[in-house]
Amino acid sequence: MYQNNTSQDDKETLKRRALNLHESYGGKIATEIKIPIHGLADLALAYSPGVAEPCRKIAENPADIFRYTNKTNTVAVISDGSAVLGLGNIGPRAGLPVMEGKALLFKHFAGLDAVPLCLDVRSPEQLVEICCALEPNYGAINLEDIASPNCVTVTRELQERLSIPVFHDDQDGTAVVCAAALRNAALLTGRKPEDMRVVLCGMGAAGSAIARTLKQIGVGQIAGLDKSGVLRRDTGEEKTEWAKHNFVLRELFAEDILHSPKAGQDLADLLRGADAFIGVSTGGLLRADMVRSMAKDPIVFAMANPDPEISPEEALAAGAKIVGTGRMDYPNRINNVLAFPGIFRGAMLAQQERAPKGLPTRITTEMKLAAIEALAEVLSPDERRPDAILPSPMDPRVVRQISAAVCEACRQQ
Repeated sequence: MYQNNTSQDDKETLKRRALNLHESYGGKIATEIKIPIHGLADLALAYSPGVAEPCRKIAENPADIFRYTNKTNTVAVISDGSAVLGLGNIGPRAGLPVMEGKALLFKHFAGLDAVPLCLDVRSPEQLVEICCALEPNYGAINLEDIASPNCVTVTRELQERLSIPVFHDDQDGTAVVCAAALRNAALLTGRKPEDMRVVLCGMGAAGSAIARTLKQIGVGQIAGLDKSGVLRRDTGEEKTEWAKHNFVLRELFAEDILHSPKAGQDLADLLRGADAFIGVSTGGLLRADMVRSMAKDPIVFAMANPDPEISPEEALAAGAKIVGTGRMDYPNRINNVLAFPGIFRGAMLAQQERAPKGLPTRITTEMKLAAIEALAEVLSPDERRPDAILPSPMDPRVVRQISAAVCEACRQQ
């Protein structure tokens, strides 16, 4: 049931088809108009002189921009191309097809108009200033494929400075889906989050967000490691380049979230007796013997893209009870496409109520926790199986239930 039957020939065919698709259509998105233009009378209303009237209203009351323009339904998808998918720092031009794809997903799943903006910037400070300058045009900003640690500081700065929702999908979108998946995997294996020991491999943007989110949903013990080795609170500042720059990780250490292992330990040591492995690192790091050393019915989320830390087939053969990846060609897709459309839809629905009152709309911890619970509960107990811990991205219940939960959580605040 976890088998991937894609042969090398099929992969080459997929590459050719993907290139042909993008070339044939000239990209994946286009602009559409809402107002029919049949003659000069329509132009006079939609443009000059009629357009002056909503301009005057907005000048008198800036909140009216949500009433008279499409700002209320428009998301800016912003990237500098420094950490694109599994391709790395390929730059803003090469990253544009991904951002167009993100815009396609916003429209298809949530009915939101999204505009890809790949920016050629030289510093995180420049990226922040450009985003702030763009704020009048958009109802929300989705940050995408920005390398660590810049993505963390940029996200935090924009969330503080802007009154519209700002969300870094690679951090918090991944964390929401991972937490929902772990919640359901724990239920299926008879575990309670507070009794679990989770080993988290990869402490970049996604890893640090996952660690914090797992603590928020009650996971008892989290051990983390990155390319520099096992992370320890007492040596984190000196041990890892990430810890030197990322205040989020320092907060994790300071708040005693990460389990503090002994010096000299490695991934194999941490995994002995562990309940779950979560990887957001590099393909091929997890060996079958490590899986066999874990607790009974181990949970393995090998989420590195495009190649997971261990193949699902190998993990299952080694005794894993539940296996998830970030890919679409295996079951248990722990992919942020399950989260961001509904989260943005819910936040922007709430914004329609808040903006006329002059209230900012931000995506808060409470809203993300509501999204986790809503996503985890899309599948009924009868629908959940070891190879179906999360719904398909194509399930219409996903966006509907997440957006409703997020909007209500915003109202409650």
